[in-house]
Amino acid sequence: MSQLNQVLLHESNRVGADLEAWFAAAGGQGLAKALAAPEAIIPLIREAGLRGLGGSGFPTYKKWGFVAAQSNSKEKYLICNGNEDEPGTFKDRILLQQAPHQVIEGATITALACGINHIIFYINPDQQKSIEAMREAVSQWQASEQIAAIEKVLGKTIEYRVLPSSGHYIGGEETAAIESVEGKFPFPRGKPPFPAESGVHGCPTLINNMETLSNVPHILRNGAEWFQGLGLGASTGTKIYCLTGDVLYPGAYELPMGTPLSTLINDYGGGMLLDKKLKAVFTGGPSNTLLTPKDLDVPLDYESVRERQSSLGTGAMIVISEGTGIVKRVSEYVSFFAHSSCGQCPPCKTGTHYAALLLSKIDTGQGSRADLDALENLCTILPGAGRCHMLDGALKVMESSLYHFRHEYEQALVL
Repeated sequence: MSQLNQVLLHESNRVGADLEAWFAAAGGQGLAKALAAPEAIIPLIREAGLRGLGGSGFPTYKKWGFVAAQSNSKEKYLICNGNEDEPGTFKDRILLQQAPHQVIEGATITALACGINHIIFYINPDQQKSIEAMREAVSQWQASEQIAAIEKVLGKTIEYRVLPSSGHYIGGEETAAIESVEGKFPFPRGKPPFPAESGVHGCPTLINNMETLSNVPHILRNGAEWFQGLGLGASTGTKIYCLTGDVLYPGAYELPMGTPLSTLINDYGGGMLLDKKLKAVFTGGPSNTLLTPKDLDVPLDYESVRERQSSLGTGAMIVISEGTGIVKRVSEYVSFFAHSSCGQCPPCKTGTHYAALLLSKIDTGQGSRADLDALENLCTILPGAGRCHMLDGALKVMESSLYHFRHEYEQALVL
């Protein structure tokens, strides 16, 4: 267990949702440093090497810098994104339920760094425990003496709000989240303009994942060198990996960024169920490419996984064993995407629906060679045709499964 893990999860169980207990357990020290020198926050985040942990891996300091540089608006927004709705991803709900004050402190420090005065905790409505925990925690912050000091440095009144998201998978996309916050259906917006320039009600808006924000108080408290030292190799910090599927001990494991896949599966997941052989791992949830047994040595960081033509994404690792049909599993995931399409982009709405039909036909032994050819053609003509990345995610997992397990598709065809 890493030092950060002990702070984020172990200690948070002890302090629960009580703000005074959080401060007594060293919470608030990061905020105190931020209040003393708000201009030093972004340079410190840059030195630490914190990246977006909701899937993109984009350097956090750059994203913050874009919003901080916007001086033409008194109103600025931070959307703390906890909409997670993708199969295999459940890290944010753990942080929200076990350490709500950590998230709020991270969001407040972010607001000080960027001049933000509206903080919105945007949470999946199916996670009622998370919503309740955050509402209780926010009420404690609003009644605390910290608010006066925060507003004095910020130079304006700060607003905290807990907002259930739309409940749609697509609602987690950053521009769709903006639409949802404005009370609209979460249709993703075209870019530009980017949220940093024109987001909620046309104001500069920053969208960060809950896990990203949870790291911020500890970086402020312990320094950049400490955070860098938590990672392995060239990686910095830690990552919460959501391990599910055919392993003995599924769960959420916060480990050094760069931990090998084999270590996650065998040392923490307890190895494969029933001593079966590993067949594949869906990385970053089902909207990414597959890793196979030859990739067990890969360090789980953004660059290393990318070199294997895959993506770390949210850190979700769905492990499947020999005996599990790849076509069936991909069919289930693409059906999820087809059901989740918002319908705004015809290529996404019709493409995911058609792909799901083709996969179902092939999986149930009714598919022909023409169906397989049509499926491959979709992987060629549709990438980039949607406003958001949902269509590309569905295509990516199809294309990867065809590359690694084409023989299973071939075997399922009607001759």
